[in-house]
Amino acid sequence: MRINYRSIADLSNDVKKWIRKLPRDLDLIVGIPRSGMLVALLLSLFMNLPVTDVEGFLEGKIMKAGRRLEKKWAEINQKRRLKVLVVDDSVLDGFEMNRVKNTIYGAQLQHEVYYGAVYVTPEGANYVDFFYEVVETPRIFEWNIWHHSILEDSCVDLDGVLCRDPLPEEDDNGERYLKFIKNAEPLIIPSVTIGCIVTCRLEKYRKETEEWLKKHGIHYRKLIMLDLPSSDIRRALGIHSKFKAAIYKTENAKLFIESSRSQALEIARLTGKPVYCAETNEMINPDAIRHLRESTIREMKVILNRPDKFLKHAMIAFRRRILLLKYKLLGKL
Repeated sequence: MRINYRSIADLSNDVKKWIRKLPRDLDLIVGIPRSGMLVALLLSLFMNLPVTDVEGFLEGKIMKAGRRLEKKWAEINQKRRLKVLVVDDSVLDGFEMNRVKNTIYGAQLQHEVYYGAVYVTPEGANYVDFFYEVVETPRIFEWNIWHHSILEDSCVDLDGVLCRDPLPEEDDNGERYLKFIKNAEPLIIPSVTIGCIVTCRLEKYRKETEEWLKKHGIHYRKLIMLDLPSSDIRRALGIHSKFKAAIYKTENAKLFIESSRSQALEIARLTGKPVYCAETNEMINPDAIRHLRESTIREMKVILNRPDKFLKHAMIAFRRRILLLKYKLLGKL
């Protein structure tokens, strides 16, 4: 299964490209709360246009802006009939867009109103006048991943995702580590129940881990921990990715959310299933792994056919390592 994903950076870039397809004589941008306000604000900034939400539009109010834009709005407001674009981030089945359309239609405004969304499903495209891209389901966006129902069918890493990773001096398998587990700062608190939290924390820390999750209001159905005697053995075995991949398979989950990119790549490779990497904010789909492997093979073939190029890069890498060792010995690193 492939999960289509768009980040906030993707959204910003796509909105810039979308502007080329939009009417150039718009007077006002109206965002559909909440996610549609992201798009509305980006369009407002890129196109230098006034912006408001649906309620503000119905009441004839706009969001406050700088003096220059307020002057422009005063000029626009002289028009009796405005050209308005009502936008959302995405349209799935058209339910929310239709609701907004009916609300605006019922207000009997005299303006020329268009409707748009950056991302639509094939069905959702029928409910808007303008859209940028068809993104089919299953799909997740950066701004809704922690409130999406897919979390109920997902495996989620703990350290580096729900809370920060322990510092090296905290990871002592003793009192300092216990203190970290009890007092670690949460990074995110999902608004829906997580299907399965999968962590390489040792099973002996279950009580403290469960107390921390309860303290911060993180709801989950399962907590699976690594059952090994010590962290030294865990590090020696180096089975982090294999352990997580095995759980991902047996739980029949749709998504794994992992902190480390290297582990995310390995989990995706071992399972053939999508993994979201919190460290790099990217969705790693199995087809992307295959493409990466093919690209690596092509690069290796080029190197083997050009031994002179290989030796050049090897010498550069060797010099860098010698320089790094030199600075370490001098105490500068």
